[in-house]
Amino acid sequence: MASASTSSTVRERGLLEAARSGDEDAFRHLVEPRRAELHAHCYRMLGSLHDAEDALQDALLRAWRGLGGLEDRSSLRAWLYRIATNTCLDAIARRPKRVIPIDYGPPSDPADGPGQPLVESVWMEPYPDETLGLEDGYAAPEARYEQREAVELAFIAALQHLPARQRAVLILREVLGFSAHEVAQTLETTTASVNSALQRARKTVDERLPEQSQQATLRSLGDDGLRDVVEGYMDAMQRGDVEAVVAMLAEDAAWSMPPLASWYGGRAALTTFLKVGPLSGEWRWRHVPAHANGQAAVGVYSWDAEEESYRPFALDVLTLEGARIKEVTAFIVRTTQIPEGAFARWPEQPLEPEMVRAVFERFGLPARLE
Repeated sequence: MASASTSSTVRERGLLEAARSGDEDAFRHLVEPRRAELHAHCYRMLGSLHDAEDALQDALLRAWRGLGGLEDRSSLRAWLYRIATNTCLDAIARRPKRVIPIDYGPPSDPADGPGQPLVESVWMEPYPDETLGLEDGYAAPEARYEQREAVELAFIAALQHLPARQRAVLILREVLGFSAHEVAQTLETTTASVNSALQRARKTVDERLPEQSQQATLRSLGDDGLRDVVEGYMDAMQRGDVEAVVAMLAEDAAWSMPPLASWYGGRAALTTFLKVGPLSGEWRWRHVPAHANGQAAVGVYSWDAEEESYRPFALDVLTLEGARIKEVTAFIVRTTQIPEGAFARWPEQPLEPEMVRAVFERFGLPARLE
């Protein structure tokens, strides 16, 4: 009786031959098992969910048109990654790198109020790793980073500080476990050049990453410990209890709100920010636990009197340091097409439909709460 792996190999070979003959359904069945990992690869390269989806679509179209160049079924995975990587490199050459506000400039004074937003193409975007089916663990025995660790906000932010080809080398070698020879083929360079680029990329990324990944932190907390943190945060925010929220923060905690460039750091500044901003008592909030970038997250809703329901306001991605909250990155889904100074009352502004789809719908969060 044939083993499962043998049956899978035979099936894949049959799909490949059918796809080469022009069968689009066969091609879809061939690439579907790799779609989630390819999507995550494009996100790591680009730092944007929207850009990753465009790049993946472009890469799969290139793959469909270039099937004749695939010589051996055993090289299918490497071949798809070669196409996806080079598609992303082309995209990077056409637009600025993505960052988070903390990497963009110094902290702001909360007494000055929020500043103007920057164009959205500047900012990193959150990633729905669970709803897109990204697997746990390592992609290959040779990988250095776990798959979910390699979509954490800190990791993606660190990658964006690398030159594009160094970024590709580090992801292909350390996240996906490809050999230096395979990476050299992908980038049409030498193995020595790949090894040199990897050494430089490691140094840059290691300098920017925290000592412990969020995956390690979540494991140390356990399900009950994580639930306590997330529920404690939601409860304190919902009650408007500034002291309770601040008590949950690390001493050097930071709070940012893309697409605003302004961000606040340290407990004193965050106390002022909460008192004059979201917990001033002028708005009513509800919260739903969520998950993004391999991290704990919370869907935030503000009361809309006209709609008589709570509508999406932000996705708060929580970066933890033990049981303390080290960073809150609040991805706002309200319009930026408002006059200067209006951002102090952002919860009253209309929804941005595209952002709601990208940040709430894609993360499996409801469109309203009663």
